[in-house]
Amino acid sequence: MSVTLGQLATLVEGELLGDAQLEITGAAIIRDSQPGEITLADRPELAKELARSQAAAVIASGEFAPAGMPVILVKNVHAAFAKAVALFRPSLTQQTPGVHPSAIIAASAVIAPSASIGPMVVIGEGVTVHADVIIHSSAQISAGCSIGAGTTIFPGAVLYENTIVGANCILHAAAVLGAYGFGYDSSSGKHVLSAQLGNVVLHDNVEIGAATTIDRGTYGPTVIGEGTKVDNQVMIAHNCRIGRFNLICSQVGIAGSTSTGDYVVMAGQVGVRDHVHIGDGAILGAKSGISCDIGAGQNVIGAPAISAKDKKLELALLSKLPEMRKQLKALLARVDQLEKEEELRKTA
Repeated sequence: MSVTLGQLATLVEGELLGDAQLEITGAAIIRDSQPGEITLADRPELAKELARSQAAAVIASGEFAPAGMPVILVKNVHAAFAKAVALFRPSLTQQTPGVHPSAIIAASAVIAPSASIGPMVVIGEGVTVHADVIIHSSAQISAGCSIGAGTTIFPGAVLYENTIVGANCILHAAAVLGAYGFGYDSSSGKHVLSAQLGNVVLHDNVEIGAATTIDRGTYGPTVIGEGTKVDNQVMIAHNCRIGRFNLICSQVGIAGSTSTGDYVVMAGQVGVRDHVHIGDGAILGAKSGISCDIGAGQNVIGAPAISAKDKKLELALLSKLPEMRKQLKALLARVDQLEKEEELRKTA
């Protein structure tokens, strides 16, 4: 397909500098752009790379309007470019409403007519699937679950019983929601599984990455707040309550009964102990070990985690240790020499 540059400018709500009738046939990043395609440039350092590219036009911000080629000026380059990409590459998750013949649907399940149920999907008793839901092949939705309108569940995802998923959520392949929490009674000398009677609740617009696991609560729900995005291979334990609009990156592990405020960011491989609270807007740097509460707005890193500012100072000082060692060695030698001279004066 192709559109004119003018039509594209209207789509992304940008200001066009160039030929409105120029035909655009695709969208790609600078290094992959082909003749006829539009690209993006979000910083001045890309000027040389852009000049060497084959792109026909560029989406850029007001601070950086490259000369020599048609430009669509926008406030948010990446949001505008995403619209352009979506135009030329429509989502592959769109499915025809209906139930595949190989799907196994319990008699008491309620499936909206506009939902799409793929091959080999299993849906248990009392499940409710709302409008425009897409469930891809081999997903398993256990008894009592509810799937909110517009949600997409990718192949192989598993929802244990009574899991509640809000509207417009995305569950990627092999995500598991509602497995038993890792809680045991060892008073008898054996590890006996404690009661695991709760469930998992996802609020609206939550995204769960591939192979991520979220355990059910012991008696109540494990909750993921509205708009929170969870990356691949994340572990969220039983009874956690994750706030709204959190960003939780790959391989984070959050132990049981931990809670977070809103807009918290956890970078890759952060580990959080049980029963702590992470305040609104806190940022936990990669591989941080969190062993206590983190206040709102704090930026921490390290294991155990400390202020990112203090950590930078610590690293700067560590880099000076070899030179400081030499200086200390010289000082000790000088002190030793002075002590010897003093002894000689005393005995003279």
